[in-house]
Amino acid sequence: MYKLRVGISACLLGAQVRFDGGHKRSAFCTQELAQHVEFVPLCPEMGLGLGSPRPAIRLVRQGEGIAAVTSQGGEDLTAPLLAVSQQAMPGMADLSGYILCAKSPSCGMERVRVYGPRGGIKEGVGLFAQTLLTTYPLLPVEEEGRLQDPALRENFILRLFAYHSWQQLMGDGPSPARLIAFHARYKYLLMSHSPDAYARLGRLLGQMQGRPLEAVAAEYIQQLMPALRQLASRAGHSNVLQHLQGYFKRVLSAPQKQELASLIEQYRLGLLPLLAPLTLLRHYLREYPNAYLAQQIYLNPYPDTLKLRTFL
Repeated sequence: MYKLRVGISACLLGAQVRFDGGHKRSAFCTQELAQHVEFVPLCPEMGLGLGSPRPAIRLVRQGEGIAAVTSQGGEDLTAPLLAVSQQAMPGMADLSGYILCAKSPSCGMERVRVYGPRGGIKEGVGLFAQTLLTTYPLLPVEEEGRLQDPALRENFILRLFAYHSWQQLMGDGPSPARLIAFHARYKYLLMSHSPDAYARLGRLLGQMQGRPLEAVAAEYIQQLMPALRQLASRAGHSNVLQHLQGYFKRVLSAPQKQELASLIEQYRLGLLPLLAPLTLLRHYLREYPNAYLAQQIYLNPYPDTLKLRTFL
């Protein structure tokens, strides 16, 4: 069994590594997600040997580029911070995701303040974060602040577990049959995010005969991860729920069909969370087993204890 390992800014786990000697402990990461993943903490600024507390670092515009300098004294730390970031990259090849500290000049993923002649503008990316995103463009990456949004949190965790499943497939040794089986399991999850991507990936696998398997696998994951990053809409989920409902049309009574259809419609209208029709569908699946439906990742994309679909 392959461990689901997630990189994380060390301050989010409560380590007192910030410039002011404090931390930014994330309750979600430490209390909920930690039950399901192995965290790999890192603070690139501590990797510079600066200690904590230390002078704050700022991103400063210099001509066409951006430099990382200390707010006191103006020491330019751009080169050493980039070197520390690059040195850390090879050890992250087996990670399934990464959670970054927002607003940090090293770890901020977006809208980091960049200082110039007219003051600070929230337009930058931390130097470590930029290195990570460039080196591993398919890796699920998110900031802890954005994880407060229920939709963004659910999407990140979904991609985290999907990418881990792909890593397991690659680690076990891919084959045409295994790629097709993987695609079959992810059918409805992918359809809820992008029906077009599901169709494109199906065509890719249908035309892989004669092509190098490694090239097909690389093209598959390069399309899968961006597709899953698209937030699934209520319309997308409703469409999938109606497809799943069709598997029970011959076994449910008229009142049961009406109840399920009503829950799906209430979800579509925003009156119920996604968990309501899903719970009934999973109940019917236990009562009327269907092997193909049981394998669908859409029904159980991550542990229920994370309670991610309660607010969708």
